[in-house]
Amino acid sequence: MDRVKSRAEEQFAATQKKGKKALKEKEKARLERAEHVASLRALRLAKEAADKKAAAEKAAAKNKKPSRLPQAH
Repeated sequence: MDRVKSRAEEQFAATQKKGKKALKEKEKARLERAEHVASLRALRLAKEAADKKAAAEKAAAKNKKPSRLPQAH
């Protein structure tokens, strides 16, 4: 009886160990995914900021009128 109980406990412990390992792997994958998404978001925000700056500069250049020298008659 003790032998059967011991074996059952070993199997249970092995199952628990596999479960913990699986959870660690899932957590690692989740963290990697979160880091990837964060880096993509940072790149997108940087691009949007650069696009906004370029659009503002283009609009400023368009609105700026060239200065003309007075013409003599």
